[in-house]
Amino acid sequence: MVSRGWKVPEWACAAQSQSTLEVKLKALQCHFTWDFDNNSRSKLVRVNEDLEDIGTEEGNSWLGHISNLQGYIHYQLGSTEDARRFFSGAAEAFRRSRNSDSDEGPWLLVNYGNLAWLHFHLGEQAESQTYLSKVDTLLNKYPSPSQDELHPEIYAEKAWTLMTLRRDKKLLVADYFQRAIRMQPDMVEWNTSQVIALINAYKYSDTPVEKKIMKKLKMAKEQDPENLYLAVYDLEQRAKKGERIEDEARELASKVLRNPVSSYSGMKVLLWVYKSYVSVDEAIDLAEEALKKHPDERYLKSCAALCYRWRIVEKSDSRLNKSKTDRAVSLHKEVISLYPQTSSSLLNKIDLANIYAKSYHGVAEAEKIYQELLEMDLEPAEEQMIYHYYANYLFYDRKDPHRSTEYHMKAAEIQEQSHFQNYSIQFLKKIIKTNTTRRRREIEEFLANLRGKS
Repeated sequence: MVSRGWKVPEWACAAQSQSTLEVKLKALQCHFTWDFDNNSRSKLVRVNEDLEDIGTEEGNSWLGHISNLQGYIHYQLGSTEDARRFFSGAAEAFRRSRNSDSDEGPWLLVNYGNLAWLHFHLGEQAESQTYLSKVDTLLNKYPSPSQDELHPEIYAEKAWTLMTLRRDKKLLVADYFQRAIRMQPDMVEWNTSQVIALINAYKYSDTPVEKKIMKKLKMAKEQDPENLYLAVYDLEQRAKKGERIEDEARELASKVLRNPVSSYSGMKVLLWVYKSYVSVDEAIDLAEEALKKHPDERYLKSCAALCYRWRIVEKSDSRLNKSKTDRAVSLHKEVISLYPQTSSSLLNKIDLANIYAKSYHGVAEAEKIYQELLEMDLEPAEEQMIYHYYANYLFYDRKDPHRSTEYHMKAAEIQEQSHFQNYSIQFLKKIIKTNTTRRRREIEEFLANLRGKS
């Protein structure tokens, strides 16, 4: 008897083909395979707005990386057509930023990986396979200089993406850049970005960075002399050592003002240097001068609003006049409308409330804003932030330590490790040391239970 062959059903072949394709896709190095943890929707929207504020001026070395990350963010937010548009535009952005006559190069490895994943998610297996093949072709044509490591272009893009998306990973970012630089030391922007990441790790320290980082900063400045961001960081580090830098800061300000508007221009960090080592009033004047030149730029409006917040909330004194408060309120309301969907908007609303609290007859407005924020349906990290700021407002502006303690407990109780949780825990520990009433035992038990949960 002749046995008849059994034909595999088409659906089974298709499923096997899809499974094999997915295995290959998971081996790619791109945004879809990198572990960014589960970023919240509000975090992704905020990062996308940050990317928009960088701008698309010629000469920006990160245009392709910006387009790649924007594509990934739009996909995560559910807009596949915007994702396709940004991923498709990244190749041209890379060509422009690299001044390359070639349409292809190893800088497209991540981009092609993203496109392979996008087409796969859209059910377009043939197109996904095409981009997988393009990745293989590039890797064969441009192999990594080190067999045991990723291609330097991949390390550099992964580093830049982490620096933008995960600000708590500064040392890992520096390590990835170092790996890329070791294999391809002539990439100026990689050296510059590594130094920025290292210095940012010391952002809130009053002491200068280590000598080896200062040495890297000096070398980066020599390689990238037109980069004003580096120049401002150099100025800040010297100021931390006790040098008088006021005249240099003002000279640098004139250069920053001539540059195209961008969050990479160095403006915000220069304003921080002004506030810390020159004067907050001069910081306001500089921000207003920039706005006069570019009155419609939302990034500059956010910089100016920040300066007014420094002046009114952090350095409030009897010389504060109504016109400054009115300008601060006006700017914050405008910035809230320009950044409406993100945690940045929440922070701006908090700042507005605190400005009202410091102003003439503004406590009722401050309380109204805080009550609206407390009633919002927020993610745990955002809720924790609101509780923290409201607790401080109650303590310092309303002189209500009892309710302030309640809200610090609410902030500390939310299982999100953050500056806000740590501050609230430290506040509660101080209450224990100074409070001799029954509240002391209640807080001690609360902190003991908190330690048991962590």
